[in-house]
Formats: sequence, structure tokens, C-alpha cells
Amino acid sequence: MYLAWKEIRYAKLRYSLIIGIMLLVAYVVFMLSGLANGLSDGHKKAVSDWGASSIILSEDSNKVASASILTQGDLDRISAKEKAAVGLTASAIAHAGTDEKTNLSVFGAAADSFVVPKVIGGRLYQATNEVIVSENLLDDDYQLGDQITLGSDDTTFTIVGVTKATTYSVVPVLYLDLDAYAQLKYGQQAYTDDSQKPITLIATKSAASAVSLDNKDETTKLTTLSMDDFIQNLPGYAAEKLTLNAMVYFLFIVVAAVVGIFLYVMTLQKTSLFGILKAQGVATSYLVRSIIGQSLIVSIVGVALAYLLSFLTSLVLPAAMPFTVDLIQWSLYGVILILVSMIGGLFSIRTVTKVDPITAIGGE
Repeated sequence: MYLAWKEIRYAKLRYSLIIGIMLLVAYVVFMLSGLANGLSDGHKKAVSDWGASSIILSEDSNKVASASILTQGDLDRISAKEKAAVGLTASAIAHAGTDEKTNLSVFGAAADSFVVPKVIGGRLYQATNEVIVSENLLDDDYQLGDQITLGSDDTTFTIVGVTKATTYSVVPVLYLDLDAYAQLKYGQQAYTDDSQKPITLIATKSAASAVSLDNKDETTKLTTLSMDDFIQNLPGYAAEKLTLNAMVYFLFIVVAAVVGIFLYVMTLQKTSLFGILKAQGVATSYLVRSIIGQSLIVSIVGVALAYLLSFLTSLVLPAAMPFTVDLIQWSLYGVILILVSMIGGLFSIRTVTKVDPITAIGGE
């Protein structure tokens, strides 16, 4: 390690260059990781916050919530520890009397069900014309007491409560009564009783394997998904996560190649120096440890600087950007980057071991 430090201090410019490259690559890795986690949370956060263990959809929905149509009466066909009927639709919110709209996800649920989040301001809805919204919607100039409309429906709703910031399908969330949900999505229709009113899914706190379904003599067959399975089937969730993670994994290969090529070229330039050192009795193993030490030092410095820079960048990103800092994951990626850079440095070892001290110093 002594020789490695001495050489780095001697050739500051060259090693600063490789540290800079390591910093940039590691910075991209950490930022892509943050974006991947942010998009992942943006798709699922609202449903993850339910604390549900399983989700029941219609069997013909192909595990996609937006394609599932159930009724409140289907609750009686399910045997579970705790269950809640949920309606789900995409919509747009606007101040009453204006045309400027903001996209959001609408959930219909009974105010006392476990899926409805606690309010941090105001109160829960008590009537069909009252709603609660997630805190991040306030960034679009909405506040408690505002009169709003949803989609093309002319009904005026009042914001009576605010929950902590959350998203579903990367947009803010609004909760309202199940009757209001049915009217919003399906319009004014006559139902003989509440059991006929449409919903999208049923959330339970029982594990999927513990849920009992009654599918006998029923037109709509039900299917149970674990929460993880349900989330994996959210539109765009798995594809976006896989794409961004694949980019991160490719960057690991880039790091190994860049560090390996850089150290290999520098090793070739120092062939005569290694020959002189060998002629003076310096062991080949000592020189090999020096090369590995150099790759370790430059990678640790580059990754550490990128770690700090990425964290500082996360503090100034706009709130609208889906970005989640996971320091544990960043630390894991940092270790991987250091390891692959050291692997890249191993390619120079053969060059060192093949150096003939007599030839290197000009002998025959």
C-alpha cells in the first residue's frame, strides 16, 4: 500500500482523472437507483400504506386492478380476518368553476375501513360530497375547504381532510365515499341495494393462503393475490423497475472496464520501472499488491465523493420528481463498484508478473 500511495501522489493528474471517472459513474448509479426507487414508490405507495396482506380481484381481470369489477355484495363471499371494499379509478381534479385540472388517483372506501389513511389536517369525510386528499396535492394550490370537481362529473365536492403525502400511479391520491365513487365512475344508476354497487377490489389483512372464497354458482369468479403479487402487476411497475435496474447493472461492467483499461495502460508505461524494482529485489507479490491497492484507493475515493454528491443532489431535487434515497442500497452498490473496479485492476497483474528485470533495464 505504501508504494501505491507514493505513486498516486507522484502522478496526481492521472489518478485524479480515474477518480473523476469513478465519481461520475458512481454518481449516475446512485441517481438511477434513486429514480428507480422513486418511481417504484410512486406507483405503489398508497396501496402499500394500507397494511393489507392480500387483494381479491375478479378472476377475469388478469391480476390487473383497473380491469376488475366487483360489487359490495362480494364481501359476503370472502372469509378473512379483516376486509375492506375499495373502488379505484383515474381522474382529474379542478377547482369548481375552473378548467385547470390535475391528474390524480381516486379511491372509494368506507371512512372507517383500514385502507383509509389517517388525516393530518381536517377530518375524515362523512358525506358523499366530501373528500380527503394527500398532502402532495396541496402543492397544486388546493387546500382544506376548497370546492372541487372530479373528471367530467358536475358534482361539487369539498376537501375536508388532508392525509400524509402519497401517490398511486405516480400521481396524488384522493379518497371519498363508496357511493360517491360509484357515481363518479359509472354515473347515476339505480341500485336496488348497496350489495349491487360496484367496487374494484377487496383488501384483507389475512394472508392470501388463509383467504377463503365462495366461487360456487357465481357469475363473477374471484381470485386472491398476495400484496407483492398485486404490486408486481401494477401497470408499468415491473417494466420501469427492470429497465432502470438493468442500466445500473450495465454500469458495473463499465466501471470494471474503465478501471481495468486505465491501470493496464499505466502498467505498460511502467514496465521498465517494475523491472528495476525487481532487479533490486522487490518481490512480484509486492508489486501486485501495489496495483490492487491503487484500484482500491481510487475506487473508494471516487465512490465516497459520488455518495456525498448524490445525497446533496437529492436535497435540491424538485418535490414533483419521484426520487427516493435508500442509503442501505447505495452502500451496497458502492461496495459492488469498489469490488468490480478491483477486479478490473487484476487484468494488469499478468503484465507485472511477465516483466523480466534484465530486459526491462536494457540487458540481453
